[in-house]
Amino acid sequence: MSDAPRQIRSPAWAGAVLRLAGCYNLAWGAWVIFFPEAFFHFIGMQPPSYPQIWQCLGMVVGVYGVGYAIAAADPFRHWPIILVGWLGKILGPLGTIQNAWLGKLPWKMLYLNVTNDFIWWIPFTVLLVQAYRFHHPESPARGTTL
Repeated sequence: MSDAPRQIRSPAWAGAVLRLAGCYNLAWGAWVIFFPEAFFHFIGMQPPSYPQIWQCLGMVVGVYGVGYAIAAADPFRHWPIILVGWLGKILGPLGTIQNAWLGKLPWKMLYLNVTNDFIWWIPFTVLLVQAYRFHHPESPARGTTL
């Protein structure tokens, strides 16, 4: 075996998906920052009394977009950025569902999770599995393709 470092070769689609996620997050973050009441009007809900908290969420989502744009250049190297985003895309909807179940939010708040979270579950999960396989070539799952 050679002592030379291995070349990182992520799937061709990975960079495109992460650039798209980056652009989406930046656009959504800007929309929330500049028009904090728009989403609430769209779903027919009273806007929050403190829009600054919602705008802060927009800023965080926008910052994720910067991270995804960075990760697009080398997804296997920047897998921790993808992992942090994936965790948010899993935990965010769980929080929405919990609060809707408890009657603290209307169920239509889940519209937010469709484009912010659900559509990214499969590509982010596949990328994380492939990054794991790359970094752990001895894994028995290495030979399986996604």
